[in-house]
Amino acid sequence: MPGSPYLDEPPKGLLTWPRLLRLVALPSVAFLGVAWYADVLFEALAIITLTLLVTAWYRR
Repeated sequence: MPGSPYLDEPPKGLLTWPRLLRLVALPSVAFLGVAWYADVLFEALAIITLTLLVTAWYRR
């Protein structure tokens, strides 16, 4: 890839966007789909938001 800071491949253990999306997208869609089916979508979004806020605060 032109302009890439890596020679051949990204360093081992580096979380890149394509890998992150594969790890997060399917479980998130499944969780939100079940929450929508159970009519608790607002509560599920609140749980996701709180989890991300706590994670960001903890990693700060």
